[in-house]
Amino acid sequence: MFVINYVAAILLFLIGLYGLIRQRNAVRMILNLGLMESATYLFLVAVGYRAGATAPIFYEADIIPGETPAVDPIVQALTLTSIVIGVVTLALALALVIQLARHYRTLDAGQMRELRG
Repeated sequence: MFVINYVAAILLFLIGLYGLIRQRNAVRMILNLGLMESATYLFLVAVGYRAGATAPIFYEADIIPGETPAVDPIVQALTLTSIVIGVVTLALALALVIQLARHYRTLDAGQMRELRG
């Protein structure tokens, strides 16, 4: 049952990788990188999941630390941090593509490589 999360993450990553390899448009390449990044978020959340566990909030009366199974909070914190870093990186990459499009007058990565100067 839980294997489907791993399969979905791998499938999303491979779809993004295929799109990254096949696309020549710089904006589409960045969007495919974002899809690959989302696949890593899904993978991280799937790694931290425990069946029958509760949220790692220890101020509730029915949760006893060490005895009540809880989801791994470190993986959740890592995923949230990664999402913030990913959004900033994606925004910076899109700003860079805008500047490249203004300079080269194209979004085709192959033509940008040929127009050095």
